[in-house]
Amino acid sequence: MSRKKVSVLDVAINIITMNDAIDVIIDDFLKSDKIHLIATANAEMVMMANQDKELQAILNSADLVVPDGAGVVWASNKLGYPMKERVAGYDLVQHLLNKLKNGKESFYFLGSSPGVAEKAKVYAETKYPGVKIVGTHDGYFSVEEEKMVVQEIQKLRPDILLVALGVPRQEKWIKKHFSELNVPVTIGVGGTLDVMAGVVKRAPLWMQKAKLEWLYRGMLQPKRICRLIALPKFVIKVLQNKKY
Repeated sequence: MSRKKVSVLDVAINIITMNDAIDVIIDDFLKSDKIHLIATANAEMVMMANQDKELQAILNSADLVVPDGAGVVWASNKLGYPMKERVAGYDLVQHLLNKLKNGKESFYFLGSSPGVAEKAKVYAETKYPGVKIVGTHDGYFSVEEEKMVVQEIQKLRPDILLVALGVPRQEKWIKKHFSELNVPVTIGVGGTLDVMAGVVKRAPLWMQKAKLEWLYRGMLQPKRICRLIALPKFVIKVLQNKKY
């Protein structure tokens, strides 16, 4: 299977569909003896990486960077690299939970506010009977507690670790503990656990299809407005960097 990438403002993003991403994770990553880091990149993350070289380096060294955002898909096509669809991090996680619900593979949920990961676990176990979630922990931990979190994950040995600490903290946290965690697949999932727990609502399906989920999030969470300003800046920068 092709692992072709496109450089969007110096961030390498895989040109991949949802089905292919799932196949790569299940049929390749989980069956390999290596450990893998997966990032879900949208326009906001790409813009952040342009200012944060540590984040940029992490993304460019990741084993898979899926196009989580209509802006990234637009940019790839504008740059002359056809990209069929957005691979939303939330949807990717749901597909994995469903595909692996009757298998031996297990999950660990890390991040979000206290109580959220547990609610997300209940949601997953209810919607995907048979799924194995071996542990959870919120994202509010001290330096001392962080060591205990790492030790717990090492002890429970999940096959897939979902880290919801927000960008760029989650990517930097994963990279910092990547080797010692020794988890086959670790994914930075942003607000996925919040949505699963019912704390945050996803945009209606018609807005998702119209590529307006970013607008819905801004309307629902006014504090995100400043972050959403990155979107028009992203478009302008892509157009400025496009080689004719």
